[in-house]
Amino acid sequence: MEHGPMCSQFEKAIELLSKRWVAFIIYQMLPGPQRFTHIDHSLPNLSGKVLSDRLKELEQEGLVKRDVYPEIPVRIEYSLTEKGRALTPLFVDIASWASQWIEVPKEIECTEDRFSDC
Repeated sequence: MEHGPMCSQFEKAIELLSKRWVAFIIYQMLPGPQRFTHIDHSLPNLSGKVLSDRLKELEQEGLVKRDVYPEIPVRIEYSLTEKGRALTPLFVDIASWASQWIEVPKEIECTEDRFSDC
C-alpha cells in the first residue's frame, strides 16, 4: 500500500483522537448518553478538570453534544453526535485487533461485553 504526503485532515484526526483521554471518553460514550459523574467514575484515573476540558473540546469539534434538562436539580447529559458515533467501527476494529494481538495479564482482561471481541 502506497501513501502520498500526509493529508492534513488525517493529521488533525490523529491529533484529536490521540490527545490524552479522548479515545477513552469516546469509547465510554459509545453505548449512549451519560452524565458527567458516570463518565468520571468510569475513568478513575482521569481528573474532573481534564474530563471537563476534553468534553468541551469534543463538543467544539462536533463529536459530543451537551443536553441540559431544566429539572431540579438540573440534569446534564453528554452524548455522541452523528459525527462521534461514526467512530464506532474504528473502535470495534481496534477492539478486535487488541483481542487478537495484545496480551494482558488474566486479572485485567476485558470484563465488559461492549464489543463482541472484547
